[in-house]
Amino acid sequence: MHKEWKTNEGLTVFLCGAGLSAQSGIPTFRGPQGYWTIGSKEYRPQELATFSAFQKMPEDIWAWYLYRIFEYRKKQPNDGHRLLIDIETTLGDSFCLVTQNVDGLHKRAGQNQNRLYEIHGNLEFARCSKECTDNRFPIPEQAVHHHKSPSKEHLSCPRCGEWLRPHVLWFDECYNEKWYRYDSVHQKLGSMKRLVTIGTSGQTNLPTQIVSFAKENKIFHVDINPEDTWISGQANVHLKTTADKGLKKLLKFINV
Repeated sequence: MHKEWKTNEGLTVFLCGAGLSAQSGIPTFRGPQGYWTIGSKEYRPQELATFSAFQKMPEDIWAWYLYRIFEYRKKQPNDGHRLLIDIETTLGDSFCLVTQNVDGLHKRAGQNQNRLYEIHGNLEFARCSKECTDNRFPIPEQAVHHHKSPSKEHLSCPRCGEWLRPHVLWFDECYNEKWYRYDSVHQKLGSMKRLVTIGTSGQTNLPTQIVSFAKENKIFHVDINPEDTWISGQANVHLKTTADKGLKKLLKFINV
């Protein structure tokens, strides 16, 4: 694997999923802690994380998200996040990080924002639900503090007064360039010489496209995941371990 890591030749795309943040104590989105009870009904994430649900019950949807933000802010970046920064330092402009994680831990770890593509958004931000502006707004601290009973008073667009919405991609929405850098990521694929997937099962559209593109174009692919997934079956190398241990091993190859 050493010969694949010539730092001045081509782009290495790192595609991260929930397995990276799991080591910071953040549960995976589709795991048992993703469920939420409203009244007497228990909802699955796929039912709550939609614009349609938000339009019907914005307070309840915000309560679910604000609770997650409240918990996320107690967590810290882990060794996997820090190792990605070490790898970026080595690779420089040959490094590109595409993350599905919305917890903001990459930024808190100090990741270079010019090489970071948050394709599912970032829960530290909100935007106007009516799209009256192209701006994102930091989630108000008061809203997080009152996460059990959120109100429009703390979560209204400062421009038009309509509800703010979480800056995340919902299940009934499509990727776009404006909010999720869809076109920019596809442009990066044209320069990709290596792909590293980290802790992802690849169940959403754009990650699936990235993995399939690598396979179709015979791009060298390393998958870091303690589980066997369809992605590991596509990879040239499967490091069957946690994100931090796999990235530490990868860094040794890169530095040879």
